Amino acid sequence: MTEEERRARERIAKSRIRRQRQLRRYAIVGTGLAAVVLIAVVTLVLRLLGTREASAEVPVTDVKYIAAQPVIEEDLLPVNEYSRPGTELFEVNAIVVHYTANPGTTAKQNRDYFAGLAETHQTSVSSHFIIGLEGEIIQCVPCDEIAYASNERNKDSVAIECCIEDDTGRFNSETYDALVELTAWLMGRYELGTADVIRHYDVTGKNCPKYFVENAAAWRAFKDDLITYIEENGQEKEK
Repeated sequence: MTEEERRARERIAKSRIRRQRQLRRYAIVGTGLAAVVLIAVVTLVLRLLGTREASAEVPVTDVKYIAAQPVIEEDLLPVNEYSRPGTELFEVNAIVVHYTANPGTTAKQNRDYFAGLAETHQTSVSSHFIIGLEGEIIQCVPCDEIAYASNERNKDSVAIECCIEDDTGRFNSETYDALVELTAWLMGRYELGTADVIRHYDVTGKNCPKYFVENAAAWRAFKDDLITYIEENGQEKEK
């Protein structure tokens, strides 16, 4: 092999190596671009899904029916600074759902606990309504007064406490059905949509009501059940 032929082969080999390096660089860049595009697409899809989920909330103007008032036992707390301060509630912009976090207790027992705070001074807590394990609804605080239930939303919300059977925090069928009926009625009374029905968790991040916080699908199903109940059992709103 002549010197000239050897040099020609070296040039060809070096050229081949340069092309291979370029191809590897292109492959890396292409992979990076593909990843960026994929992330952008996934982000867009998630945003669209979020928008769709948000749009599933029914605004006030779309609530065409008003549900009747369920059976409510009025057993108001004595006026006291620990559970019923007697402070006027000027407006209701939300319905806040809670759970009692003490499995096996009844609506009456929880009501009496709230009342006893006037003597024990242990804490400041109450609720407008308590729903028991048999679906009974006890009203503890008038809806035109604040209850100590929902932190900064005490000033513009009505609170519903729900009794539970066990540590899962899941409402039994009687409690759940009464919650749907009571919430649906309050929605019509205050001209609220499902977007105005919130969890204690949505105010403070507290794990309350536990089952609805830990099971987002169950919370969405509850919203759907509200609309179904109103449409099937409510009376058409006067125009």
